[in-house]
This record gives sequence, structure tokens and C-alpha cells, in this order.
Amino acid sequence: MSIISQALAPCSKCGQQQTVTVYRSINIADNPELKDKVRDGSLFLWECPHCGQVNLARYETLYHDPAAKLMVWLIPEGEISETQMQAITMHTKAMGGYTLRRVNDMGSLMEKVLVSDAGLDDVVLEMCKYVTKMEMIQKSVPAEQKEEFLAADFHFYRSEGEGDARILTFMYALDGQMLGVNIGWNVYQDCAGILERNPQVRPDDGFAKVDAAWLSSKLA
Repeated sequence: MSIISQALAPCSKCGQQQTVTVYRSINIADNPELKDKVRDGSLFLWECPHCGQVNLARYETLYHDPAAKLMVWLIPEGEISETQMQAITMHTKAMGGYTLRRVNDMGSLMEKVLVSDAGLDDVVLEMCKYVTKMEMIQKSVPAEQKEEFLAADFHFYRSEGEGDARILTFMYALDGQMLGVNIGWNVYQDCAGILERNPQVRPDDGFAKVDAAWLSSKLA
């Protein structure tokens, strides 16, 4: 079940304290209307009635989609629930087949949900991001932008098309602009093959944090 409560939060602009809705647990089976709000990030935004500032609500929450067998634990820095996390990990092991992920920010939660809805493997996608970055560095990124480009985070945006004609799009920020890059389905399949031949790269059981830094540690 979804666990919904109220909390006080200060406006980032005027400092006025406001009562905001906090979703400590989000169960899509019980509250399917929350899924789109997670996908677009609006669930974590609130507008100050005094000055109109739109604020980001930062709090810990567990996203659970039983149909997709997906749990994503959003844990902002400094907020750890290790005991509860271990208990839920053991519970989901008993149910079998669950993908468990841990993220530190709203954007990463949004991405995990989008990836799951597209029927993709987030570990394979991280490999796709890495391969695409390395290819772009060699072929198309100007020398003066290479350092900034390497530091840029690629985020899965969408999947279009069917079968071998499927196109995946990543978005990233560079030089103050949001840019996109498309990859073909063949890249995804190639990266899936790499992981199949190297199963040790895949995360251990539990709420793994699968992102660019995690993949770099595996490839080091």
C-alpha cells in the first residue's frame, strides 16, 4: 500500500513554512494515478502559495510496481534506512523475480521507471551509455568540450519504433544546453551480449545503485 503523510517544508525563495504531501511509499497497484506523476517528476514538486516559487520536496520513498516487479528506493544523501532495506530485500527475494534499485535523486527515479516501462534492462542501458560516450569522444566531440562531455550524465529519455528498427534516445546537458543522441537497437543488443559474456559485471542481490559511477567501478 502507498503511505502518504503531511510534513512542513520551507519555501526555497521566501522561507515560509508550508504543509506538503509526502509519499513515503508509492504502490502503483493501489494508486495507479501516481505513476505518471513519478514519470514526469510532478509528484515531488510543490508551489508556494505566498510567492509562487516551485520547490522540490526531497524525502525518502519506496516506489513499488508489482506488475513490473520493480522496486526503486529513493534515498537522498544522508537518509539511510539499512535495516528496513534489508528486511524488504529478504521479502522480495521470497516473492522472486524482482528488480531492486537504489537512487539518490528524483531524476534517477524517473529514469528507472521510464526504463522499466520501455521493457529495457537498466544495466544494459548503462553499458550503452558508456559505449556511446566513448564513440562520441573519438568521433564528434571537439577537444575543448571533451572534459565537460565526459562529466555529463546521460539519461534515458524514450524508445521509439519496433523490432530491429527501434531507436533509443539519451539526453544530456552540455555547455548550458540539453542535447540528445540516438542509438540503434543493434547497440543495445551488442551491449546485452557483452553482459551475457561477462555476468560478473551485473549487480549483486539487494537494492543496487546502477549508474555510470557503478559501471565505471566494474570496468576498472
